[in-house]
Amino acid sequence: MSRDSGPHRTHVGHSHSHSLSEIPAALSPFAKRFVVVTLTIAGIAVIVGMVLLWPSGGSHPIPPQFRGADGGAITTVSGKVVGQSRGPCLNQLVGTAQDSPDFGTTPTPNGPCIENTVKLESGSDSGKYTLLEIPTNRAQAGSGPDSVAPDPSTLDEPQAGQPSLSPGDAIRLSTVPGPDGAPRYTFFDFSRGIPTLIWAVLFVGAVVLVAAWRGLRSIIGLVFAFAVLGVFTLPAILDGESPVAVAVVSSAAILFVVLYLAHGISLRTSSALLGTLSSLVLAGVLSWLAIRTMHLTGLSGDQTTNLQVYQGSISISGLLLAGFIIGTLGVLNDVTITQASAAFELAGAGEPTRLATFRAAMRVGRDHIASTVYTLVFAYAGSALPLLLLFSVARQPFSSLLTTDAVAVELARSFVGGIAIALSVPLTTAIAAALTYPTPRAAEPEVHTTPRAADSKVRTTPRAAEPEAHATPRAAEPEVRTSRRAEEQEERQAREPQTPVRGRSVPPSPPRSGRHSMPE
Repeated sequence: MSRDSGPHRTHVGHSHSHSLSEIPAALSPFAKRFVVVTLTIAGIAVIVGMVLLWPSGGSHPIPPQFRGADGGAITTVSGKVVGQSRGPCLNQLVGTAQDSPDFGTTPTPNGPCIENTVKLESGSDSGKYTLLEIPTNRAQAGSGPDSVAPDPSTLDEPQAGQPSLSPGDAIRLSTVPGPDGAPRYTFFDFSRGIPTLIWAVLFVGAVVLVAAWRGLRSIIGLVFAFAVLGVFTLPAILDGESPVAVAVVSSAAILFVVLYLAHGISLRTSSALLGTLSSLVLAGVLSWLAIRTMHLTGLSGDQTTNLQVYQGSISISGLLLAGFIIGTLGVLNDVTITQASAAFELAGAGEPTRLATFRAAMRVGRDHIASTVYTLVFAYAGSALPLLLLFSVARQPFSSLLTTDAVAVELARSFVGGIAIALSVPLTTAIAAALTYPTPRAAEPEVHTTPRAADSKVRTTPRAAEPEAHATPRAAEPEVRTSRRAEEQEERQAREPQTPVRGRSVPPSPPRSGRHSMPE
């Protein structure tokens, strides 16, 4: 009886309670269906958008800085610096491939150029050696009217834009055909394959070590995001498709996979996804307004100028807007999933209504907004730090510095991102709170129902216990009386003739002590 009293008490409390805390619970099925239907429609729209915007895979003109002598893409080989010395500049053997590392150079102390002997490790001349010449500041003429004499402390350092090589460095060299048809080699970039792989392994290990399987799933989602950018986003923009449409479709596709993969399929994740998608659309509208009202062109960067010259079909303003949208993707994801989790945890902890859940989660969201806005602004400020230093050297007024196109673009990113974050918090919190199942405060109904249940237990328990309590003595007393009667009956039966059964005498069975004595 005591085990069944708990559920009965809960049932009585809910069936007879008409408090306002239970009224919002009727909204949950509608909210659930609304979220599921909305996300289904959004998912179908993303698939249709990717089909319509899928790149054709055609060829595109290559900018000069990435173009080889034959007009095609630059061919690079790997090499390793095995020797270094100082010497005169304009060596005739620079860039040629030789079987021996001896290029006939005479080391000259404080020479104007740094002679680097490089062993080729790939390509048609693998195993041979080539010579790279890096001019130092000593080779700078400094005779022009606009030239600036180098600082005496930096005379032995490479000129601006020249690499600083050391023996043992792994580098990449670009190949260009020489006058005799043999390839010539020039410095292209450092080879960062092994260091990048080491840092990637450390990054994955740290995430998986702390976040376990969820961290591994987030890494898989990150790989998927880069795959979408490389396979769909960039080629589609190069094909001349609308950068804004491509950015929205790409971001939505990434969000669908990344969120469900990292956090699982649940109402909590669905609320965060719907909040992020809504905030992403809002960020797109805000970005468009910021670009139009601030007259941002995006032409302050050399990369954008090159794209405009050699890829005339790309909309520069659209590309700038697409960058705004993709740039806010990660921050919005962070904020929305945190707010959704906070709302569901608070509802599970005992918040009685969805309104109470919303208010409690918003207190968490306000702190999150404050910290995330700092993160967003300082991230953009850090990326524009060289530009800020350049304008500071130019001795321009601070107001003029802030209104230049390069700085204004970063400021607009910060403003749009901050507004989107601030508005995404109440939006996602409201969606998550509508999907939660609040825990009604049944204290008031149970104050009236619990005593009744307790009274019934007090009344029924003795009644149920009384037969058991009296049954034991009554069952014990007949046993004493029936034992005496059994003896008397045996004596009478001994005097009476026995009943024959097939030649044997079967004495009557003794009476059963319990059953025959119960009526008494």
